[in-house]
Amino acid sequence: MPSGAAPHRPGPGRVVPSATYRLQVQPDFTFGDAADQADYLAALGISHVYLSPILAAAPGSVHGYDVVSHEFLNEELGGSAGFDRLTTQLRTLGLGAVVDVVPNHMTTPTPASLNHPWWFLLRDGRESDHAHWFDVDWEAEDGRVLVPVLGQPLESALAAGELTVETGVGPHGHETVLRYYDHVFPVRPGTESLELPELVAAQHYRLCDWREGGSRLNYRRFFDVTTLAAVRVEDDDVFDHTHRLLLEEFRVGTIDGFRIDHPDGLADPGRYLARLADATGDAWVVAEKILEGDEQLPDDWRCAGTTGYDTLLRVQQVFVDRAGEQPLTELLTELGGEQADLHELVSAAKEQVVAHVQEAEVNRLMRLAGRILVGEDQDALRRGLEALLVSMDRYRAYLVPGRAPAPDQLAVLAHAEARAAVLLPEHDRDALAMVGQLAAGGHLPGAQPDTRGAQREFVVRFQQTCGPVMAKGIEDTAFYRYPRLTGLNEVGGDPGHLGVVPDELHAFASRQLATWPTTMTTASTHDTKRSEDVRARLSVVSELPQEWAQWVREARDLAAPHRGTLLDGPTEYLLWQTVVGAWPISTSRLQAYATKAVREAKQHTTWTAPDPGYEADVAAFVEAMTTDPAVTDHVGRWVERTAPAARVNTLGQKLLQLVLPGVPDVYQGTELVDLSLVDPDNRRPVDYASRRARLARLDGGDLPRDLDDEKLLLTSRALRLRHAHPEWFTGDHATYAAVPTSSEHALAVGRGDGEGVHVVTVVTRLSEGLRSAGGWGAATVTLPDGDWVDLLAPGSDRPPLSGEVELEGLLRALPVALLVRHGSLDPR
Repeated sequence: MPSGAAPHRPGPGRVVPSATYRLQVQPDFTFGDAADQADYLAALGISHVYLSPILAAAPGSVHGYDVVSHEFLNEELGGSAGFDRLTTQLRTLGLGAVVDVVPNHMTTPTPASLNHPWWFLLRDGRESDHAHWFDVDWEAEDGRVLVPVLGQPLESALAAGELTVETGVGPHGHETVLRYYDHVFPVRPGTESLELPELVAAQHYRLCDWREGGSRLNYRRFFDVTTLAAVRVEDDDVFDHTHRLLLEEFRVGTIDGFRIDHPDGLADPGRYLARLADATGDAWVVAEKILEGDEQLPDDWRCAGTTGYDTLLRVQQVFVDRAGEQPLTELLTELGGEQADLHELVSAAKEQVVAHVQEAEVNRLMRLAGRILVGEDQDALRRGLEALLVSMDRYRAYLVPGRAPAPDQLAVLAHAEARAAVLLPEHDRDALAMVGQLAAGGHLPGAQPDTRGAQREFVVRFQQTCGPVMAKGIEDTAFYRYPRLTGLNEVGGDPGHLGVVPDELHAFASRQLATWPTTMTTASTHDTKRSEDVRARLSVVSELPQEWAQWVREARDLAAPHRGTLLDGPTEYLLWQTVVGAWPISTSRLQAYATKAVREAKQHTTWTAPDPGYEADVAAFVEAMTTDPAVTDHVGRWVERTAPAARVNTLGQKLLQLVLPGVPDVYQGTELVDLSLVDPDNRRPVDYASRRARLARLDGGDLPRDLDDEKLLLTSRALRLRHAHPEWFTGDHATYAAVPTSSEHALAVGRGDGEGVHVVTVVTRLSEGLRSAGGWGAATVTLPDGDWVDLLAPGSDRPPLSGEVELEGLLRALPVALLVRHGSLDPR
């Protein structure tokens, strides 16, 4: 952000949540179920329920990102009546709602008639009233839409009688349709009486084998999910239709803000956010944007910030010991053989994604390049394009055709081009330079004179392809191949770097307050690969690398009888970390995770070409890990040995997330210890009855009985404090300050306003090192002037504190403290 510029804030009069609570609404947890828990969430201390997508989705959808209609609320969640009940209950309790919005794509459902715009696109082709909704390359496939749903080539499917013409149900009732098992497609008017092969050939779409779609697909999609067709929300008409219902709910006050899913997939994310801001008077909006390294959101984005992965990275890493880096690297080499470094793994994974997973998208870019640069070596251009995609170190640049490019965004592409040049032989570098100019929208002397439109399209399409290459190459491939310390292999994470020192965290937090003070912060989401508490456990490994190495060697020996010949070292090591992070865990849960992990890694098996022998060896090993008494006892001993340090990390990182600059989100159920793994594991039902009982008991004055109680105590007290005094955390004059401590094992931050610091949070870090040093000794925290009380201490143990306070006494009962000025509101 330019020096002296105002921070990004919602518009005047717009609501800023004090905290949100994410709920995954689905057929098994409806709007009505959410309404039933609203009083508990109010008691917890949040201000807003944060709902997963609420619009009509594919039948049975458990996540809601597969929208079929923007005209209706999801009937399986309770429809408009259920939503009215929920929002009425929320308003009665003084709460509001924030909703997840999916502007990038809709699903291509089974049957297709569930998605009316898609149905009419298939029926009427490029002349359809809905042709402008979808991003179709009409120059490919003879002006037809490729539909890759067949299990074999079309000719074989016809010969096998798998395709039939019948009267079925479409958007206008009964009409002639083409059926392929459960798939139902429209028949182009006027072709109903043709013989089946001619009828199939006469449609505005071409049915094909799903394998062919991997390279020839001619509509943009979400990542590699062919059933999620991208929507051209940059078209004003499409924006209006897809946002009408949500904006109506906003205008009547049932929705206060929005979370925007995958803005990097949009043609112009900045313009989309501006359009939404204009429609809402700059409501509180956060964007699911992954920031790499020190990258910041574009300054011209009209939103409150991100969904919080940037904060998650720093908060977790401040509990990671840098001293563990070398011994853990050596252990990885011992267990997995000579490992490529992370940078090489990422490059190899991205090359695989570009060549195979995103082949259709690369082909579309090459069709544009071929029209623009006639006569150039197309093979060389393709090598240059692929190298440039692989070399991008962030999810995209933000360049808009027809608008002067920002120098920093041009620099993103220039740096990527420099890295790409290293990957290519000398004779391909001229082609790379041409591709770089295409991507940047620069001048190309050799371009065909009538291709300015194609050049503008290339700029947009290139940026839209960068994100899927990053996500699929790094998070969904390389991070499953690199198990040095798997708790760091997170969305927006950096497993190549161990540890953040407190000064780095303070600098980041101060920057956030100055630039994006109402951004979201998070510790767990529906997209995190491991919950916050699994990661808290795994961070302890960085403090005990030698002890951990010995434990792993013994674990391998104990499990040797169950190790098949195909199970590889890195996968086994990934599983050992997973089992200690999530213990106790059932065989079925660990098996589901293992299957997803090895298929995502794409080294020995994949989703599209599974290797039954390899997966059988993995499954047998997983069963032994969770049922062999010798192995399970060994796992239990590690979990018990590290429980004190894991407790420190669990409580410390949660409390930091709740008090740092921004609006904290609590993912459903994580107010207690949650040991969930990647989705769908993290969408399991939440036991709210037990949470209600625990909170009532704590509110009644009972002391915490276990770590679940302790986490609930600090979560509720911090949330209630924020709710009572938002001005200290997100107000126009909110402040952030590092509070001095005399020990590297204590991190303290102060929050307040123009009148001074009103809240001091103290957390313990790297507690194994603290234990080895003999404890706190005479270490202190220096509190700001005044008297302070700890909201987490029992009522009888809350004498005012001031000045130099010994950490030994302050952190005797809990490894964290939440201090407020004496006489301030007690959020109990």
